[in-house]
Amino acid sequence: MFRRKFVQLIAAVGATSMASIARAEARATQGKTVIYVVKGFSCVTCAVGLDTMLQKQKGVAWSQSAYPEGIVRIHFDPKTVAENSLKAFIREMGFTVAAEQGS
Repeated sequence: MFRRKFVQLIAAVGATSMASIARAEARATQGKTVIYVVKGFSCVTCAVGLDTMLQKQKGVAWSQSAYPEGIVRIHFDPKTVAENSLKAFIREMGFTVAAEQGS
């Protein structure tokens, strides 16, 4: 059931447009990068879907998740979004932030 809801959310978000890619590249020059160990990825769709959803969040420049490693790298503007909000969002998507790695 969770997986179906997650895939529906991803589909609703749609593909990233060229304009949002350009905005992400511009934002990527400043900000902070965090690396989390995330539990709950059962396939590559989970990793790609989480990236898609994270990149739609205000203040997130880019996200790069790796399955099956369970690693998520997020580059964001700490003036716009707090790390706790990113972790809470990951939990809302059905995953668990198990640890934080040095960036």
